[in-house]
Amino acid sequence: MYGARISLAVGIASVVLSVVIGVALGLLAGFYGGWIDAALMRLCDVMLSFPAILVALLIAGVGRALFPNAQDSLALVVLIASITLTGWVQYARTVRGSTLVERNKEYVQAARVTGVPPLRIMRRHVLPNVLGPVFVLATIRVATAIITEATLSFLGVGAPPTSPSLGTLIRVGNDYLFSGEWWITVFPGMMLVIIALSVNLLGDWLRDATNPRLR
Repeated sequence: MYGARISLAVGIASVVLSVVIGVALGLLAGFYGGWIDAALMRLCDVMLSFPAILVALLIAGVGRALFPNAQDSLALVVLIASITLTGWVQYARTVRGSTLVERNKEYVQAARVTGVPPLRIMRRHVLPNVLGPVFVLATIRVATAIITEATLSFLGVGAPPTSPSLGTLIRVGNDYLFSGEWWITVFPGMMLVIIALSVNLLGDWLRDATNPRLR
């Protein structure tokens, strides 16, 4: 439970940053279209062509190599940035698709006719109507971010060795797994499974609760 604090903090922080970046880029791509939409979607395609864990592993490894004597806080910042870079694409594509539908509706056309600036239309009118799927996706992606953090920490390029995250505890306990001290690995592993399962169940409930067809 003590090690879960770092895993939860890294997972939630990376998802929040991914949502901010993805929603902003998705709104720009869907609302303006044209070369902005094409450039951002090609960037998304490039990011999706690489496995997320490999990109995060590369960034975290490079960060640890450039700052070998960095403080624990800086190492955690690099870890959060590496997970964020691979996680914003899903939000951008989701928001872009919803924005393409919303920008042609009557309330957006009425706002344009009355002279409302485009940025205000996106912020005051379009954004509140595209956040529903984003909240559901963000809830589910928290579990993925936590598992990614645990994987990177298990490989030695995630949280610093002095920070007791779940991945670090599993990696340390793996050396003593066959010597009879199995609990060092099993209990952090069970905590990781429980957290991921709980977050996924919360995401499923939120998806059903926000779907008007299931009411």
